[in-house]
Amino acid sequence: MTTALTWRHGHDVLVAEPWGADSVRVRAGRHRIADDRPGALLDRPADPGASIVDGALVNGRLRVEVSAGGLLTARRTDTGEELLREAPAHFWWPGPRHFEPAGAGGHRVEQRFAAYAGERFYGLGQHSHGRFDQKGMVLELQQRNGEVSIPFTVSSRGYGLLWNTPAVGRVELAVNGTRWVADRAPQIDYWLTAGEPADILRRYAEVTGPAPELPAWASGFWQSKLRYRGQAELLEVAREYCRRGLPLSVIVADYLHWRHLGDWDWDGEDWPDGPAMVQELRGLGVELAVSVWPSVSPLSANHAAMRDAGLLVATDSGSGVHAEWPDGETDAPIGVSFYDATDPRAREFLWARVHESYGKDGVRAFWLDACEPEMRPGHFHNLSLAAGPGAEVANLYPREHARGAFEYLGQQGETEVLSLVRSAWAGSQRYGAALWSGDIPATFPALRASVRAGLNVAMSGIPWWTTDIGGFHGGDPDDPEYRELLVRWFQFGAFCPLFRLHGHREPRTDRAGVGVGGGPNEVWSYGDEAYAILAAFLRLRERLRPYLHEQLRSGLPLLRPLLVEFPSDAAAWDVDDAFLFGRDLLVAPVLYPGARDREVYLPAGARWTHTDTGTTFPGGRTVTVDAPLARIPLFLRDDARLPVNQED
Repeated sequence: MTTALTWRHGHDVLVAEPWGADSVRVRAGRHRIADDRPGALLDRPADPGASIVDGALVNGRLRVEVSAGGLLTARRTDTGEELLREAPAHFWWPGPRHFEPAGAGGHRVEQRFAAYAGERFYGLGQHSHGRFDQKGMVLELQQRNGEVSIPFTVSSRGYGLLWNTPAVGRVELAVNGTRWVADRAPQIDYWLTAGEPADILRRYAEVTGPAPELPAWASGFWQSKLRYRGQAELLEVAREYCRRGLPLSVIVADYLHWRHLGDWDWDGEDWPDGPAMVQELRGLGVELAVSVWPSVSPLSANHAAMRDAGLLVATDSGSGVHAEWPDGETDAPIGVSFYDATDPRAREFLWARVHESYGKDGVRAFWLDACEPEMRPGHFHNLSLAAGPGAEVANLYPREHARGAFEYLGQQGETEVLSLVRSAWAGSQRYGAALWSGDIPATFPALRASVRAGLNVAMSGIPWWTTDIGGFHGGDPDDPEYRELLVRWFQFGAFCPLFRLHGHREPRTDRAGVGVGGGPNEVWSYGDEAYAILAAFLRLRERLRPYLHEQLRSGLPLLRPLLVEFPSDAAAWDVDDAFLFGRDLLVAPVLYPGARDREVYLPAGARWTHTDTGTTFPGGRTVTVDAPLARIPLFLRDDARLPVNQED
């Protein structure tokens, strides 16, 4: 028997149901509640023993009640403390839930909650604004390069909330209220859970799907640049790592290795023998990752077949062209389309072509670039996708694209699946999606923003994340100031879930405004002093790989904000420039040019041993430690023992 709390008034209906331990799913609409709308939640878990008590739905730590006037309030079961409540915009109209007709049965919907003094919000995907606490922000719920919308947040008041609609919209975390907006949706749909941050993250993974086991090959060092122009150049870089005795796990064939965008195949002139390339790399212990884009040029051999079969994204007005991109012999950009990742037929078509080219060569690691999708000058509201109108479902696109790769690799018998993605949505983690920071500047402010972006990704339920070490746009390998930035970014990258060097270095080559090549970007490209430091961190990462895999099995992110492990320490909720690498290692990256020491807050509730000096400090205090260019401040928790000596 289903336990549910239902409220009706006129044509308005609200239903709250238990949805996992300590959790409730709330849906509200006009006339009826639909069960078949796309979202992030998996099927309802087995009934955890929820009940209706005095007219309220009680499920573990969470109690939800609805007043006679239809206002919902969520409380802690044990203390009765209010976690959040709906708040109308006006005493008369509109109420906390608003449905504005948008045609064809759709609505522009709004959901309002009260604001609370001192409340903080974490998560909500990846953004470049440089803040960890999102309170006071207005965030678009729309995918862009480097701006990743995952509508899940963890509140300092002890709850997590998933806005369970892939619609384009926004969330406003203002001092006078919180408002979630979907530009077009059939109903309001959100999931709510109560507990400490670690509990919230585990509950979220249970209802949206846990990440699979991180592939053993993925936890080492990834070498990448924009771009290796052919098979011979790429292989020579891998051989040089081997000659130098440097650890290397993955090397990347970036974009423009094809003849035309949408061929999903090698350009045989520069990449003549895929099987031999993969075989040699495997012999060196290296995986080849290949860039796969979702866009299709009219010059591609696949364009006509996909167009005629209805496998390309359609538009409500105008032609099915969504971006301009240089392709073929001309420097002039031409209009390209995107395949419809929300259509299972289109996913099957794309990955069948991938198999005929890269798959049969032995490639099993894919870089799903530009998967927002990267539309220029098109916009999501004009899209017509298999899953529905663009305004209603567009944020699904990157997740469903990753789903195609996951299902294809599973069909090939791969039990360890990871795809590097530039965009994601709620639930992407269950398809082996590893998010990266997008095309960010090569500056110290961008490094600082990347640390906070990575912490928020961890609080968004995506446990695998990485950054373009050194930034993407620019960076001169011969510039001493840039070398310092590269070293400091590399030190941070060594403690990210994925450890990946990438960028478009000087001197850069562009074509029609699109980068097509750049300067060197290997660890030996930055001079002898930097090389010695980078090599030492490569070896440190190798020593930590067993610990890394062990920590990811905990169900918590590897890049772990201090508040996850120390929620009772109020000061830990403010720390946005340091983090825990798993449970036992506190990492304090150096984020300013010229800095040779830094302050580090050590959370209360543990003892912390500085790995450079062996000095042990009680928690609950800030200490200042030396941080010469070759070092990054590290602290071991309590009696933990890890191979973190930073000397080679």
